Amino acid sequence: MNERPKYQKYYRLRVLKDIKEPESEAMRYGTDVHKAAEEFVKDGTPVPEKFAFLRPSVESLKARPGEHLCEYKMGLRRDLSPCDFFAKDVWWRGIADLITLQDDRAFVVDYKTGKSSKYADTKQLELMALAIFKHFPQIKKVKAGLLFVIAEDFVKADFDTEQQGVHWAKWLTDTARLEQSIALDVWNPRPNFSCRGWCPVKDCVHNGKSEYR
Repeated sequence: MNERPKYQKYYRLRVLKDIKEPESEAMRYGTDVHKAAEEFVKDGTPVPEKFAFLRPSVESLKARPGEHLCEYKMGLRRDLSPCDFFAKDVWWRGIADLITLQDDRAFVVDYKTGKSSKYADTKQLELMALAIFKHFPQIKKVKAGLLFVIAEDFVKADFDTEQQGVHWAKWLTDTARLEQSIALDVWNPRPNFSCRGWCPVKDCVHNGKSEYR
């Protein structure tokens, strides 16, 4: 079979591991912003002057009542039961930039350093909310948001514990396809927006193109 792998980027970076994604200047900048936000909310460490634009947002987050969990690591087993991030039987891992717990409510935020929120994708918020419901069974509702600290925008999404089954059904369908690719070792390419110029898999047939479906 001469077809390129399905989920090519995942295969090359996570399975075959013959390619490493280089850290770009934008990635380094994003890491520094996340660190500044974390240290302020967690320890009250002053936000560096170069990130002064962060202050109003993180001050508001820190003032929110409840228990603040910064860069909180969560793991799930294959049966979706909660486990440690580094557990031997971990099946899924996720790190929430900030979770605030208050009674039976949770507030989760993911910091974004993009210049525009136009193409904001809330899928990761859905996963964070689902993991929160598993790790904190007392939580009934999760208010989530992508905080675009440069674009000064906040993209919201709300989740209810009673809707977990509906949300998990979508994700488990996707993971089933991935598990099938692993079992059959068939990895055909699926183009998306990153093909245009952000994908490290340079020998993929879609690299450098703007195809998306």
